[in-house]
Amino acid sequence: MGLLSREARRHKLPLYKGIAFSRPHPPSPTKERYSDDEYSTCSDSDSEILSASSSRNSRKSSSSSSAGLMQSKKNVFASRRPTRRYLCRLPNKVVRWLCIGMMTVIVVFIMTLIRASQLENRRVAEGKVDKAAPPPPWESFEFLTRYYGGIRTLVPFADNIPQYPKVEDDKPHTSSASELASSKRESGDEKHNLPKSNAFGDHPGSALPRSKDLISECFVDEEKTVRVPPIRYYNGRPSGFPDNVVGSYELFSLPEDICFERFGRYGPYGYGYPIPSGGMGVGEHGDTEGSEQVWQSAKQVDWPKVDWASVQQRCYQANANRFKPLKLRGNPPRGFYIGENTKQSNLVAWSETNWTSTPSSKSAPPVTEKPRGDLPRTAVVVRCWDEFKWNEESVMHLRALISELSLASGGRYDVHLLVQVKNDAAHPVWADDDTYRARIEQTIPAEFNNITTLWSETQMLAVYQGIHDLWTRGPGLPVHGVFRGLQMAMQHFAYNHHEYDYFWQWEMDIRYTGHYYDLLTKMENWAKQQPRKGLWERNARFYVPDVHGSWEDFKQMARVQTEHGTLTADNIWDKVPGASTKGNQDPQHQKALGEESVWGPRRPVEQADWFESDRDPQPPTSYERDKYKWGVGEEAELLTMSPIFDPQGTTWNVADDITGYNETGTNGKPPRRAHIISAARMSRRLLLQMHRETAFKKHHAFPEMWPATVALHHGYKAVYAPHPVFVDREWPVEYMTRVLNNGRNGASGGSRASVFGDREHNMRGMTWFYNSGFSGNLYRRWLGLRSNNDGGEEFELTPDMSKNDTTVNTMRGGEGRMCLPPMLLHPIKDVDLPVVQSVSDATHNENDAALDPSS
Repeated sequence: MGLLSREARRHKLPLYKGIAFSRPHPPSPTKERYSDDEYSTCSDSDSEILSASSSRNSRKSSSSSSAGLMQSKKNVFASRRPTRRYLCRLPNKVVRWLCIGMMTVIVVFIMTLIRASQLENRRVAEGKVDKAAPPPPWESFEFLTRYYGGIRTLVPFADNIPQYPKVEDDKPHTSSASELASSKRESGDEKHNLPKSNAFGDHPGSALPRSKDLISECFVDEEKTVRVPPIRYYNGRPSGFPDNVVGSYELFSLPEDICFERFGRYGPYGYGYPIPSGGMGVGEHGDTEGSEQVWQSAKQVDWPKVDWASVQQRCYQANANRFKPLKLRGNPPRGFYIGENTKQSNLVAWSETNWTSTPSSKSAPPVTEKPRGDLPRTAVVVRCWDEFKWNEESVMHLRALISELSLASGGRYDVHLLVQVKNDAAHPVWADDDTYRARIEQTIPAEFNNITTLWSETQMLAVYQGIHDLWTRGPGLPVHGVFRGLQMAMQHFAYNHHEYDYFWQWEMDIRYTGHYYDLLTKMENWAKQQPRKGLWERNARFYVPDVHGSWEDFKQMARVQTEHGTLTADNIWDKVPGASTKGNQDPQHQKALGEESVWGPRRPVEQADWFESDRDPQPPTSYERDKYKWGVGEEAELLTMSPIFDPQGTTWNVADDITGYNETGTNGKPPRRAHIISAARMSRRLLLQMHRETAFKKHHAFPEMWPATVALHHGYKAVYAPHPVFVDREWPVEYMTRVLNNGRNGASGGSRASVFGDREHNMRGMTWFYNSGFSGNLYRRWLGLRSNNDGGEEFELTPDMSKNDTTVNTMRGGEGRMCLPPMLLHPIKDVDLPVVQSVSDATHNENDAALDPSS
């Protein structure tokens, strides 16, 4: 077939002529087009045909013909179509499956992220996640070394240049103290330079009674032949020993010019002599020079044979005329009761309605041979649990506590053990008296059996029913448990023991390197003299003498900060119009700067939450008119050894653990206060008020918040005693003060910047805090043990001159055993002393000796 001419080919395409707008276009003879044909692949011949048609039509277009214009426009558009080949698209079925798969992957990824977030939050709540945060600034400060100096470097307190805190005018240390001790050892006159120790009762600043006419002396045995040897001290401090940074010796007249080493402190209670002689069989290692001075004035005591309940009862009976008459109940409480075998003249009837410390006016005055005194008595209640691991160190500590409080005071104090039964399902102590007694004998050393009172969580659940549990710390920690309901046991104990006006709640992991009677009585006397004006505001602040100056300066500073306020991150926007105060329900937090001082009771907003408020003390005058007179001479209802802070707005994780109050509407949480470490002295009135509110009103709060909150609501006198506290690192003192008092208006609490909560790590290097690491290390090394691979016998006896004496682990040693001034340490746990000879070995040797004729 021949090729067609250009014209012939042209005429095979449809030609439209003179098409009017009124007539429809004839159907196209070409193939039908669909909306998706533009994605089809076109051949080269088709492109040529379209191009040729476009050219011809454009040449035949006419300016007068609208149809021609339209046709021309259409052809121009057609001529712009691309001529390259397009890829074919995937079938619709495949595309749908791809979309479904992609959506499934996205949904699974999102669900995985949500689940991972939930697991992470749970781990954080359970404390199982280590925060990858940079170390806090205080960890970069240098450790102080002179805490670990020995008695061979003792210098008079006035001549000591403390390593910390430094004053600009102070001279630095010249020669190393270890070099001085080494030179004495090499010259052979070392023993001649070790001073003699002294009995603490002879110190001019001691609070112990100096005249036997004040009290009848108390003895360990019934025959009145065995005295407790006095604890002994050394004058001065080891060279360079740091000063306390928080609190004060001067405020309480505590002796700061002396120090105690381990033999002088614990030697009277069994430390340093063997088991056959009645000792503990510990302490016969390390530097022992001078230890024999402890038993110069009194012989060694055979302590395991002592019954501490009988000792305390005899001591009280010998001094009963000094105290208020005992109030008897029909059924005396279980455990240690001081009124057993007491003369009838020392007893009065007890009325259920008269639950304050005032004796019943209906009881007849007792007839006694001597004029009766009216001294109040105090119970020191040591908390423990039946699975507690008793060791030699904890037994010595409890002996010291009883001897120095009950015996040294002539019966003014009684020491009790309040022991929790962890599993009363396995040990039904409340169902059987024999089981009750057997559980004590199984778990408590024999000498303390008769001063023990048992309690359990289920017992508290029975006594304090109906409390709404907020479960603030998760389902494993109920409100009646030992963690969140510990105060219930003290409340119930106070209800059962009406023979006491005050109760010290003590802990097994507290240690004091000085004399307990000297410490407690001086803190109590100081608290009694504190005026109520500005008291709550002073209670809320750490006292740092190197920054705050004298106590009078500190008192005025607290007043000014409270009245005028301080600018902090929490209130910097408070004066800006429209600034939000969301979250601050307490009216005291609604003020821009400054706040109203606590003056009298500060009760909950809802009046229905008030309970027995008619008994609350009221201010005799207005705050402005008072001249710091109200409260002077009044005993403190609550005496703490940590600041009493406002938990509102802080990051403290139990700040909202308070229940039983109306929080609907704008009421919010009631005003409250707290103090970390529950060790404190509480009056019987305060404890019974707490008891009644929990039992009848269902009010309750976290144990470290409940006593101070009840005192705040009822206007009771509460006092924080700023005892001396030491720190392990060389903090800039001004910086430390800002960290500790970084709360609202210069206080320690009341804002999210408070040291209580997320910033508590700053106090781990202090000698008094619930999770301090420094106190345990210091105490162990003081006892001659190694801690963190430092200290120990070799360190005490032999100097290592290859070390540079610049840090703790490069100290040269050779200065003898450590000597610490009186200081409170907490927490002290699991101190295992090396025992030279066990009890079983000693018994075995005695039996062998009895059978051997040659012995």
